[in-house]
Amino acid sequence: MPSTIFDRILAGEIPCHRVFEDEHVLAFLDIGPLSEGHTLVIPKERAAFLHELSDESSAAIGRVLPRIVRAVLAATGATQYNLLQNNGSEAHQAVFHVHFHIIPRAGERGLGLQWEPGELGDPAAILGRMRAALTAG
Repeated sequence: MPSTIFDRILAGEIPCHRVFEDEHVLAFLDIGPLSEGHTLVIPKERAAFLHELSDESSAAIGRVLPRIVRAVLAATGATQYNLLQNNGSEAHQAVFHVHFHIIPRAGERGLGLQWEPGELGDPAAILGRMRAALTAG
């Protein structure tokens, strides 16, 4: 996997405004925020996509995300937020290192979204394939 800006931040080559850090996770302010307090949360493990991340790193992020969100809300006064995690260029991922965006909603500032719902199709078929994949590991 090619080196990313997050690898350089983790290595201390590029400074960041650290919000939180432990053995497995680093959270820091986004330098191009969509709103005040926009925070990035990354695993210290190198993985481009969420499904490539170890269970240990995934659990570590899951344990600290709510606490970091509470800190962002307390610091900004926001009461609403988006939690965004993209995987792949078609899903708008720009840095290929797993990362979560905590984006507080502040009036008009924050994440803009357009949702285009489709049809459910054949739920039995997709459920069968998903359950088989879960059973396989």
